[in-house]
Amino acid sequence: MIPDSVRLAVGTLTAVRVPAPRRVNRAVARNAMLLAPLVGIGLALAAAVAMDGVRIVATAHRPITSVDFLAAALALTVLTLLTRALHLDGLADTVDGLGVKAETSTGDNAQLTSAVPDREVNDSLRARRLAVMRAPDIGAFGVVALVFTVLLQAAALTTCIVSGYGTIALLTAVVTGRLAVTWCCTSMVPAARADGLGVVVAGTVPRRAAAALTVATLAGAAALGALDDDHGLRVIIVLMASVVLMPSMTGIWISKMMTSKLPCSNSCKAAAPFSAACTK
Repeated sequence: MIPDSVRLAVGTLTAVRVPAPRRVNRAVARNAMLLAPLVGIGLALAAAVAMDGVRIVATAHRPITSVDFLAAALALTVLTLLTRALHLDGLADTVDGLGVKAETSTGDNAQLTSAVPDREVNDSLRARRLAVMRAPDIGAFGVVALVFTVLLQAAALTTCIVSGYGTIALLTAVVTGRLAVTWCCTSMVPAARADGLGVVVAGTVPRRAAAALTVATLAGAAALGALDDDHGLRVIIVLMASVVLMPSMTGIWISKMMTSKLPCSNSCKAAAPFSAACTK
């Protein structure tokens, strides 16, 4: 049985379909956010398989730089798909919100505005920014931020690949990115709204636990960085993914084929609204 903390971590940070947590409380939320770096390892391995697979099968007549850029772009695409672009969506919302300026007035309204305490002005600005962040659409600031961020990510990862540390850099970046999520759930970062999703996880992670995860992540990054080249690591990742994914995909395919040929029983039909186990 999958623990609720694992369900919450995987279901929140990835696009992988897992059963919903049976209950979500402060303890479950804390453990889920502590698992964020481990979820990042899984995401990084999937992206590394795509990235290194392109480089391994590349033929000699192809320019190395173009292959490296294609590998970097494919890795970023896999990460985006596996995370439902959650990080990119959050970045766009944040930049759009920060782009909102305080209202300015002229003439007679300027005198009235100047009489308003700064605290009320700041509260009004904060409320407007939160409203913009919560809106489902994306503004000009968000679009510009996404374009430059993706370009910088692709260029940086391509540079790391050319230098021979592409896989190591990808693993380190993805894991540390999820480590930032863990730190954001400490008492140092309060929830933005009293009715937002952040209330569930805000302040749940102890600082000592976050610091211990940071030390472990730095140690792992240092161990990987000590390697001269990542060719051996690429081969290990591809072989590991083949061993894990091929039997799983074969089992899923066989299960679907058998299920599609078997008639649904009465109990299965009764549970049809709640499960997709049987198909007509």
